[in-house]
Amino acid sequence: MIDGVDDLEKRLQQLAQVNAYNAVGGAIEKVKGRAKMLCPVGDGELRQSIMSDVYLERDRAVGECYTNKSYAGYVEFGTGPRGQEDHTGIAPDVAVTYTQSPWWIHEGPGENEVDRETGEKYGWFYIDTDDGRFYQCTGQPAQPFMYPALADGTKEILKDMKAAFAAEVGKKK
Repeated sequence: MIDGVDDLEKRLQQLAQVNAYNAVGGAIEKVKGRAKMLCPVGDGELRQSIMSDVYLERDRAVGECYTNKSYAGYVEFGTGPRGQEDHTGIAPDVAVTYTQSPWWIHEGPGENEVDRETGEKYGWFYIDTDDGRFYQCTGQPAQPFMYPALADGTKEILKDMKAAFAAEVGKKK
């Protein structure tokens, strides 16, 4: 008989009963907090839209940090020639294709429009037409906030999860 096998078996059984849901929940909350901290702020709409969720999928706990804003990817990865020139910090495994031609954005209150204050803030060239004012845009540099929230905090997140698992195992003695 090998010394310690019974103790090892007991520890493995305890580890199998650990509440991974809580550990993943704590970790994804930290990611969300970091994403909010790193998110560039204009009017705060994008920052306020950052959410997190934890759910069980088959036999594992899954944590997600996300936003429901359609323009979040443009902020994260950049756009146009400017985004291609400066996309430092984006996820290395994501292949981004940048439009090279300028595009026109209509002035207005809609989701795919821009207000006059924003057009003037960025000094965009504009033309006035019978259909209203249009601003010419050549893109923006990447301003990553989601990927760095996870990548830059991975060591701390893993350390916290390990501590949470150890605490759970300690409770089950």
